[in-house]
Amino acid sequence: MEDRFSDNAPSISGPATHAFPITPSDTASFADATRAIYCGVAGDIAAIMLSGAVVTFANVAAGTLLPLRATRIAAAGTTAGGLIGLL
Repeated sequence: MEDRFSDNAPSISGPATHAFPITPSDTASFADATRAIYCGVAGDIAAIMLSGAVVTFANVAAGTLLPLRATRIAAAGTTAGGLIGLL
């Protein structure tokens, strides 16, 4: 398949080019920090940010796309499901 944009430099605000399912874990970090996280099933998301900050996003609605540079989603405190990491 041809990629008409292959000569363009990727930007953080551009569309994602890779996705992976997120299994929340209290110990295992992602191979790469996300540029966004998709929430498929409503609930709370306990994120460890690229800066190291730990924050819980409460009551995230299903279908929400959060523009987060996260390194991990903690199992403790995360009730949302169907999480997809976007790069």
